Amino acid sequence: MKKIVGHITGGSLSDGLVMRIRSSEILNELKAGKFVAIETAQGTFFSLLTDLKLEVSNHDILLFPPQSHEHLLKRFLQDKDIYATALLRPLIMLGAERRPLPVKSIPSHFAPVVEVSKADIAAIFGDETEESKRYFNIGSPLDMDDVAVCINLERLTERSTGIFGKTGTGKTFLTRLVLAGLIHNDKAVTLIFDMHSEYGLQARKESNTHAFVKGLKTLFGNKVAIFSLDPVSTRRRGGQPDVTITLSYQSIAVEDIIALQEELNLHPTACEAAHLIAVRYKKDWLGVLLQQGERLKDFAQELGAHPESIAALYRKLRAIERLPFFVPDSSENNKNREDVFDAMMEYIDRGVSIVIEFGNYTSLFCYLLLANIITRRIHTLYVQKTEKFLGTHLKQDEPKKLIIAIEEAHKFLNVQAARQTIFGSIAREMRKYYVSLLVVDQRPSGIDPEIVSQLGTKIIAQLSDDRDIQAVLTGVNNATQLRSVLASLETKKQVLVLGHAVTMPVVIETRSYDEQFYQALAPKNRRPSQEVIDELYL
Repeated sequence: MKKIVGHITGGSLSDGLVMRIRSSEILNELKAGKFVAIETAQGTFFSLLTDLKLEVSNHDILLFPPQSHEHLLKRFLQDKDIYATALLRPLIMLGAERRPLPVKSIPSHFAPVVEVSKADIAAIFGDETEESKRYFNIGSPLDMDDVAVCINLERLTERSTGIFGKTGTGKTFLTRLVLAGLIHNDKAVTLIFDMHSEYGLQARKESNTHAFVKGLKTLFGNKVAIFSLDPVSTRRRGGQPDVTITLSYQSIAVEDIIALQEELNLHPTACEAAHLIAVRYKKDWLGVLLQQGERLKDFAQELGAHPESIAALYRKLRAIERLPFFVPDSSENNKNREDVFDAMMEYIDRGVSIVIEFGNYTSLFCYLLLANIITRRIHTLYVQKTEKFLGTHLKQDEPKKLIIAIEEAHKFLNVQAARQTIFGSIAREMRKYYVSLLVVDQRPSGIDPEIVSQLGTKIIAQLSDDRDIQAVLTGVNNATQLRSVLASLETKKQVLVLGHAVTMPVVIETRSYDEQFYQALAPKNRRPSQEVIDELYL
């Protein structure tokens, strides 16, 4: 029999329901974000506990509170006169058919509020053991360690997704968990821009600098390929890159530089100068600019551009010459421009996910530039593949779902950049061309509100800034009640999940990314042991 935690004593459909907590209930065992059920003859209302409040039947009691030694008086008052209430937000209802329905009514007075069961959770969030492989366990409800909350991976891939949380809340581990589910269940191919080399081979545990967790390549083998900008770094960490990235200057479009306008501190006139060069020299524009050197003034005069704008553009973009994976345009290097993108599409077409490792090239300039170049080109190829499929309607021509994972998302999707970069276009397309985003960020307030509101699923760890909390709840129903839930999250391993991939918002303790997790995902594959991985770093 389910444990009763209280009874409904008031409330409304719009403001939420008030539950009087049973006097025998230990108050500190009830937490904001706890998942409870309200049982009625018509069905079961599943709700989140969003607030707690102390009440008294007569306010005169507060004038003369019982002293610490007055145990009998305390017990007498607790029976009837002092009590606690909780505010509940009903989010979904299960009727007689055990099918989730929207909440359009309220339970009656004194309806019992009970703890939810494992069967209830499976009915609402799905069961990972289903043969469809749609569902993937990402954690457990608060105080229910033996129960799995699943996300619907098919619905997750239908729109872009956001993972948010302040620094130190474990966003990288959570992202790796979600990516592992997608790869394991073959629901999408992923393209991951791995700025700090944390997703491919292995990464340090946040709580233990001497322990390591497996990366996606280590865990899934041939289902993941590593494309490296710094192959020496990849080999030093015990891996071997599948492809070494080399690009020509011709692969850099003016749009890629404009997207870095804030990072490079470029004046608008310098951006206009870049367009003037591109109009005349097409794809060779950057190579031509970097060859000017002493004749920048003459070059500006030939273009009809301001000499200082050309000089500023030249100074800023000379940083590209110091990046060894960019090579000047020449007949022997031209093939490099196509080889990397062709190789990426070959892996993607085979269903192999790609981790792009930056190695020691971890500057934000380098990360933003490469992410823009590669995503723009891959998106173009995906548009062509989609158009071909729409023309033939042949199953073999249908592109595979592609999810592009980026960190520091506010740099790509702020109000200014979102209107100019390929990432803003992808977020607005809502997988029109089979491509969506997985954005990871600690500052959601820096992202264009229009983009945040279009994210299908949000996984939110602790946020301390009010602007970030307000931003991440943009476009969410019952945002006021969920703010208090967000404010109560612990720093580690607690997240609020809401949106397209879950039936209702829920607070969970995230699943551990450990040896047990590895065995659950790849029990038959022989992988290097954790001891071997640790030994590489000691």
